[in-house]
Amino acid sequence: MIDHSKPVITKQYLGNIVKHHYEGNLFYFYDTVSCLQVKVLSDSILRIKLAPHGTFLAEFSYATQPYDFRIKQLDHKETPTHHVISTAAVHCYIDKQTFGVTFTDHQGLIVNEDGVGIHWEENQAFGGYYVYCSKKRQLEENFYGLGDKTTELNLLGKRYTLWSTDVYAFEKYKDPIYRNVPFYTGLHHGVSYGLFFDNTFRSHFDFGSENRNMVSFWADGGEMQYYYIHGPHMMDVVKRYSQITGTHPMPPLWALGYQQCRWSYYPEEKVMQVARTFREKEIPCDAIHLDIDYMDGYRCFTWNKDYFPDPKRMIGELAADGFKTVVIIDPGIKVDNDYWVFAEGKRGGHFCRRGDDYYMEGPVWPGKCQFPDFTNPRTREWWGDLFKDYVDLGVAGVWNDMNEPAVFGKGTFPDDVRHHYDGHRGSHRKAHNVYGMQMVRATYEGLKKLNKNKRPFTITRSAYAGVQRYSSVWTGDNIASWEHLQLANLMCQRLSMSGISFVGSDIGGFTSEPDGELYTRWLQMAAFHPLMRTHSAGDTTEREPWSFGPVVEAICKKYIELRYRLLPYLYSAFWENSRYGFPILRPVVMLEQGTPLNAYRQDEFTFGDKILVCPVIEPRAAGRVVYLPRGNWYNYWTNEVLEGGHEHWVAAPLDTLPLFVRAGAVIPEYPLMQYTNQFELKELILSIYYADYGVNSFLYEDHGDTFAYEQDIYTEKKFYLEGSKTKLFVTQQSEGLFTPRYDRYLIRLYGLPYVPKKIKADDDLVTDLVWDKKNETLQFRVLKSFQRIEIE
Repeated sequence: MIDHSKPVITKQYLGNIVKHHYEGNLFYFYDTVSCLQVKVLSDSILRIKLAPHGTFLAEFSYATQPYDFRIKQLDHKETPTHHVISTAAVHCYIDKQTFGVTFTDHQGLIVNEDGVGIHWEENQAFGGYYVYCSKKRQLEENFYGLGDKTTELNLLGKRYTLWSTDVYAFEKYKDPIYRNVPFYTGLHHGVSYGLFFDNTFRSHFDFGSENRNMVSFWADGGEMQYYYIHGPHMMDVVKRYSQITGTHPMPPLWALGYQQCRWSYYPEEKVMQVARTFREKEIPCDAIHLDIDYMDGYRCFTWNKDYFPDPKRMIGELAADGFKTVVIIDPGIKVDNDYWVFAEGKRGGHFCRRGDDYYMEGPVWPGKCQFPDFTNPRTREWWGDLFKDYVDLGVAGVWNDMNEPAVFGKGTFPDDVRHHYDGHRGSHRKAHNVYGMQMVRATYEGLKKLNKNKRPFTITRSAYAGVQRYSSVWTGDNIASWEHLQLANLMCQRLSMSGISFVGSDIGGFTSEPDGELYTRWLQMAAFHPLMRTHSAGDTTEREPWSFGPVVEAICKKYIELRYRLLPYLYSAFWENSRYGFPILRPVVMLEQGTPLNAYRQDEFTFGDKILVCPVIEPRAAGRVVYLPRGNWYNYWTNEVLEGGHEHWVAAPLDTLPLFVRAGAVIPEYPLMQYTNQFELKELILSIYYADYGVNSFLYEDHGDTFAYEQDIYTEKKFYLEGSKTKLFVTQQSEGLFTPRYDRYLIRLYGLPYVPKKIKADDDLVTDLVWDKKNETLQFRVLKSFQRIEIE
């Protein structure tokens, strides 16, 4: 007997194409009910979108940004079996019988193709649809990206969920965790592509876990819309993904320095003691973070006056000694009518409500709290203005935590919480994954407005695709273990491949107890992560660089000092990310995608494009095997030249991180400072590494803390080096409106294979030089305006 009270819900599939039309770069294909839209954004980016009943939702996305896409070629033709949309880079085939979508390059290689293709299922409980798409896995295809998943770099054989989740002391393979980046890169036959599934509902990805020959992605609501991003190189894919979702704005230079944090530094005397010790021990540091205990009863935007009686004076004294102050702010606002933030938020209608119009309330650190609806632009503006007192006090940065959003006991908000969603309305099912991103957006935009022309610094724990336009991220509440050191390496590389380059981890682990060896190895690696911050829980031993005895202190000091010397190199890499979309951390597979063995390499990465880092991730290691990409590489510590394209055994005692510089590189360096801009530069150091072939290098300079670069007040310097057995020349081209205050370069040239007889800088003979024949190093000075150096 059939129970008609429970209708059978089945998956629905597209039928035959019965009609089509197109309007400019928009192509529409219909069966009797549904519509598939193909939007060509550029020659290499196409968006596929489905309306199961023929009507699309309004165009809106928190992930995307306006971008001036260009299309060089766009054609449509019809064959007996397919509609074919062609650009200068790719062909898109739509099967007339099945609506199956296939992307090929112009050489005929199938780069990506539907398996089961797009389908859907009615969601009776909430309305709308579960939406699905399945793709064929191509021969030997591997997968990368998807944000900060706690697994190997290669995603093949794994299944993941995207749903922001507060996971304290997460374990390897724990899923989901904090961030949601529904973007992955596929690689096969030496060709790569990207797929960005822009859907904010709880979503899922299966990379050959259920069926080794199938890749699937689906969501519990919303629309099926995804972007196909053609390579053929992985760098091209990430760059074009960044055109869709944006890049990091240039950070303030100080934010690239070392930052010290703990839950919590209090009272004031403890903060000042930590700061004094950094300066007394001459260990560089630029920022100290204040966790929740600086607040009055954990109320955001307040100060505990017993611990911090005069925050303006304290922040001023820290600033006078070169320290920036960064404070934590959570989304939960304590329910207390005598608390000004709560009273303002309630009066302004800024807090989230549930389906029956009750306020969304839940316990977090202050007790019972209500939570702003950051998807409401009016609320974002109100929230941003709350930082005025902090800015007036001199607070330099804000760290947003607990914004998954986390609620004690419940985990997060119930599904029936309502959100404004910038006028597009939705339940928490739709807004959950973007809540943290919109919180840090509100923070960033408020600080930007209040600081006038100064660049904000923000950190967020939760994120969605596009968060890089507003914030840096860190990998969350990790554990002091060797496994988590390995995870920090992988997660930071993966986030960088996923469009989020300004990333770091809690050095030494947030919880549990590292020994001196683990802390040292972690800090060595973190010196080459864009965000370098030590952080730890209050129930663990302290994690300052001097906390593990004089031997460890000396090594940590050495690597923090190296970080500060390399700041102009890192700052230039940030410009390449901000302007051009190039990731700062680059796994080996991204450098040499055509080498099959590299599909599973995951320890080594480049920091920018000239420095290769290979962390030591196992205890008691005296050395390790390192793979060097093709070309010649200098061991940073010994200047030994090693041939790339091979593995090498490299000694790595505790004070040595395997570190290599690409031959031909010109590496800009600062003289050692205890904090950024401690003194005005008189000269910039250029460390040059000889090569017997041509190599390009790059230097970017600007004011370091303003938005003047958006009005072209910056300088790009391009260096080109080429050498032979008896001659070397270096050229410099400079563009831009910014003029650095220093007058000259100090040149340090490594690996010169002959005794120099004559050095000319443009038409001038260089006579003041130092030649070290034993180490094959040469040192001399030239004007910063040189155009050509010749060394014979």
